[in-house]
Amino acid sequence: MHVYFHIFGKEIPAYGLMIVLGALLANAIAAILVKKEKREFDDLLLIEAYCILGGFLGAKLLYLIVSIKDIDWSRFFEPEYFVSIMQGGFVFYGGFIGGLGCAYLASKIHKLDLAFYIKKCIFLIPFIHSFGRIGCFCAGCCYGIPYHGRCAVVFPEGSFAIPGVELFPVQLVESGCLMTIALILFILVCLKKERFNVELYLILYAIVRFVLEDYRYDEVRGIYFGLSTSQWISLLMLIAAIISITIRTVLTRKKNLQPASVETTTESIEATGEEEKKAIEE
Repeated sequence: MHVYFHIFGKEIPAYGLMIVLGALLANAIAAILVKKEKREFDDLLLIEAYCILGGFLGAKLLYLIVSIKDIDWSRFFEPEYFVSIMQGGFVFYGGFIGGLGCAYLASKIHKLDLAFYIKKCIFLIPFIHSFGRIGCFCAGCCYGIPYHGRCAVVFPEGSFAIPGVELFPVQLVESGCLMTIALILFILVCLKKERFNVELYLILYAIVRFVLEDYRYDEVRGIYFGLSTSQWISLLMLIAAIISITIRTVLTRKKNLQPASVETTTESIEATGEEEKKAIEE
């Protein structure tokens, strides 16, 4: 557990390093996948650039909203205080929503096939997020509840977690769940069964996040009516994903039934015409 890694005499933030490592590996996999589909990898990179911008703004904005009571707004524009606020404190769901919004913007501005890239590459989000949670563990942020059972961890002085107290390793548990989700989505892509990959990701992560929120102990949770901000968003994501699957399934069934109905109608008209012709001849 190290807030910083020392590489070539330089202090590198562990959280940032893990995010970069995850992004590099994810893009290496995505490059192979996109090339195999005979699509432009540059288009994916362009979407990613917009996602990074939207993700940063969204994650920071939701953090500011959640921690509105804890921020000294009278000092907000003081250079040192402003920098400290900007450097720390992000909420994943805010980044996810902001990233998707900017990805949609990119598709409209640059005429990109966003639906294709999202379905094929949605697994990159939990993949990179998994590395991010390892970074959280290294830094001690997003730490778990006091816990004295198996695999309990104790953070040292200087980390963001409470030092010297046995805590539940919630960051590592979430990292493992995220990597499992990424693997499931990737397998579905390889099997050409990625039609509902976006909805599946939302459902699986919503369940994981809703449950693990109760095992987190960091202060900024934003509790409303007994649930944290992330738990409320998880419920909304879960409902939205189920509604999306239902609507798309119904529309597909209607579309598949329509040609059959038209064909049946045509056949009946032709049969009626033949019967009338025979009657006239008789």
